[in-house]
Amino acid sequence: MKIAVYGQYYKDNTDDIIEKMLRIFSQYNPEVVFEEKFYSVLTGRNILQTAYPIFSGHEDLDSGFDIFISIGGDGTMLRAATLVRNKNIPIVGINAGRLGFLATVQQESIETLLPLIFENQFKISPRTLLTIDYKGISPEVAELNYALNEITVSRKDTTSMITVDVSLNGDHLNSYWADGLIISTPTGSTGYSLSCGGPIFIPEAAGLVITPIAPHNLNARPLVIPDDTTIELRVSSREEQHLVSLDSRIISIDVDTVLTIKKADFKINLVEFTQEKFINTLRKKLLWGEDKRN
Repeated sequence: MKIAVYGQYYKDNTDDIIEKMLRIFSQYNPEVVFEEKFYSVLTGRNILQTAYPIFSGHEDLDSGFDIFISIGGDGTMLRAATLVRNKNIPIVGINAGRLGFLATVQQESIETLLPLIFENQFKISPRTLLTIDYKGISPEVAELNYALNEITVSRKDTTSMITVDVSLNGDHLNSYWADGLIISTPTGSTGYSLSCGGPIFIPEAAGLVITPIAPHNLNARPLVIPDDTTIELRVSSREEQHLVSLDSRIISIDVDTVLTIKKADFKINLVEFTQEKFINTLRKKLLWGEDKRN
């Protein structure tokens, strides 16, 4: 088995996570390749006692890799998706951050769950991504024009609201007066969209969520749409530009630019263990159904 390892260093727990992970690797003897920058941090702190091969980016990953391990929080998982892209390499997240909704392997569960990868006791959870396109898109944006959680438009250098005109498959939906608008995948429904009042979506469900951010239209509510819908947005503002974020990547775009958002033609595969199913994570991480009567 060939495994790629990527992560962010957290001084409180990364040392322990790496130690546990390598101890398990020693039992199963996989081929391990570390991401270059993460490897540099680990060797600089004398965490790794053995030399390992490295990879620098997306181009170095191929079908020979069986698993991609992400060590960090949910933000690290989102960055891991930009490395894997359309290579179909399953991603397993070891949580070194706070919430860890996507990175479901907790530090105390590493020794229990990681061996299941080598014993083929896990399932693949395919996750929908969103892509964005617009006239004048730069090559840098076009290369990474997708998001696992959400694509968001929001105001930039103003305290005033923006107006977001939305069309679905060519039909006008609404003009949102708001601070912004979130287009969320089922994976992202437990993130920014949820904080703005959007619904929770089971990852396997085939839909997208449109959630306004602080809307001034009192009757504007989150809307669930089929995931094969082509969404067009056009932002009007007192400023010359507005912001567009693809997960954690932010760009500035001129107002009145027509943005086309749709489902990507590939998916990201996340590793799911029986002990850490989505509904279990809901109960543990978001205190779903938490009630003293239960």
